[in-house]
Amino acid sequence: MIGSRLERLLGVRVREVQDLGMNHRWRLHRAVLADGRPVFVKSGKVGALFAAEAAGLRWLGEAGAVPVPQVLAVDEETLVLPWLESEPATAPAAERFGRELAALHAAGAESFGASWPGFIAELPMDNTPGSSWPSWYAERRVLPFLRAAVDRGGLSKDDARLVERVVERIEALAGPVEPPSRIHGDCWSGNVLWAGGRGWLVDPAAHGGHRETDLAMLALFGAPFLDRILAAYQEVSPLADGWRARVPLHQLHPLLVHVVLFGRGYRSAVVEAARAALAAG
Repeated sequence: MIGSRLERLLGVRVREVQDLGMNHRWRLHRAVLADGRPVFVKSGKVGALFAAEAAGLRWLGEAGAVPVPQVLAVDEETLVLPWLESEPATAPAAERFGRELAALHAAGAESFGASWPGFIAELPMDNTPGSSWPSWYAERRVLPFLRAAVDRGGLSKDDARLVERVVERIEALAGPVEPPSRIHGDCWSGNVLWAGGRGWLVDPAAHGGHRETDLAMLALFGAPFLDRILAAYQEVSPLADGWRARVPLHQLHPLLVHVVLFGRGYRSAVVEAARAALAAG
């Protein structure tokens, strides 16, 4: 079935399809077209999710900075991208990625948020545009996932109150005012694919956001050569004073997402990030 769907979408014959298993609510495939080109395919009944991912990839690609896969085809059940042959990260590739990430962020956005629906994994996110990052981040990212985490039993009411204290003080904790940056939005190390001597961005939750968010996400689960990435980024686009102290604030949203997706195993990380964010202020 997936082969015939690809042929209809791409207008070319499909030679073979390999099932790579499940990821969240969709299946992954590697297909080879009649002309020998390999492609990467996501398939599943996910509503607007694939269209949102495609919109984010195209928008990031318009900056001409960090490479992103070209969207070959998309519909409600399928997303087709070129197959990228991954390789180990290297220090030179990490430095290039840092410089290119700075250029991507500098491309900017019209506002915080985006004109398409937001998703992170299979979870919807509110991309309604806003003009102030602290209030936008609190209302569109932190509070919705905090409520979901409590409703699903991942956080207690006391835990929620701690996070709410961060929200109450967010204007003071957010640092200097910055314009909206063009960010990946889910830039953990697993969404940076190393190929051809460069870091490619995949699986975006792209929107106009704060550039420190992408950098905090890279640190969350340990991107390779992170020190080289950050140093190269700073050469191109120096970060505002105190940015390291704000990392827990920017990590609060993805950690809440993990509680919603995976449960109480991430509860202590949320509590620690909230306490660290408050201590920084």
